[in-house]
Amino acid sequence: MADAIEYEQFGGATPGQTRAQADPDLRRLSDIPMELSVELGRTRMTVGETLDLRVGSVITLDSAAGEPAGLLVNGTAIARGEVIVVDERYGLRVTEILEGNDIACSPGTGGSSAGETAPATGDARDAAAVEIAASES
Repeated sequence: MADAIEYEQFGGATPGQTRAQADPDLRRLSDIPMELSVELGRTRMTVGETLDLRVGSVITLDSAAGEPAGLLVNGTAIARGEVIVVDERYGLRVTEILEGNDIACSPGTGGSSAGETAPATGDARDAAAVEIAASES
């Protein structure tokens, strides 16, 4: 007969407290740099179509205008949001944090969620992404 599994409850962050503040071990990771990018959409092109690109060429992406853009950390989608302009720079207002299965199924990680037409390769060459340069003030 199988032994019962006991789960330990870990204290979560209180309202207004970040996960790093709630767990002192995560603070040790706070200075590690990560690459953040915002993915507006994707498309597939043949090598010939790519070689034919010129200044002024228009590439149509699979996302509709106004559809949430994906926030990727080191190539993995972790959130979605709306693209905004702040002081003549692009930014992203986060509207949804992806969790668990949503992250595993997001286009930035090679999976595909229901209703999404993004290619399932997760290859950066398939993605049209806008890099967001974060400058500390």
